[in-house]
Amino acid sequence: MNGGGDSVADDAIIGALTDEELREIDAEIAHAPYRNAVAIDALKIVQAHRGWVSDASLQALASHLGMSSAELDSIATFYNLIYRKPVGEQVILLCNSISCWIKGCDQLQQQIGERLGIGPGETSPDDRFTLLPVGCLGACDKAPVMIVGEQLHENVDSKAIEDLLASSAGSSGESSTNAEPER
Repeated sequence: MNGGGDSVADDAIIGALTDEELREIDAEIAHAPYRNAVAIDALKIVQAHRGWVSDASLQALASHLGMSSAELDSIATFYNLIYRKPVGEQVILLCNSISCWIKGCDQLQQQIGERLGIGPGETSPDDRFTLLPVGCLGACDKAPVMIVGEQLHENVDSKAIEDLLASSAGSSGESSTNAEPER
């Protein structure tokens, strides 16, 4: 660990991570062979509470896990589902792998961008959506694909984009009655 008991590090943890976050992280640590083995789970816990992982949270988390901030940041930035800057209420992960590209993901990205007034990596002015192109979502046989929130959308076309954005715009934090998972 980095200094185990260093009061400066302990103060940083107390200030940057909530008691609830620390309890959840410590519960994961209790089941791991060593503290830093839960790095990804710990990042996901912080993100679940805050929507993203700030520099201060990352530094406190690294200290709590006994690893350097650089090491934890390299883990966080390797995974495209750990957000290191604020994102919208709904993140649109648009696959741009070769399969999705052949099937027109560029046109879909352009349509989403024009509809929301954003480009890749940007968040809409109302903080509702963030558009993030990703290398592969593992559903190449159903290309083009994207994930919105936690739901995978397959065989996406222009109409599906319009329907999805219209239903998401109407839900505004409320649950949508017609939002059933696609299979």
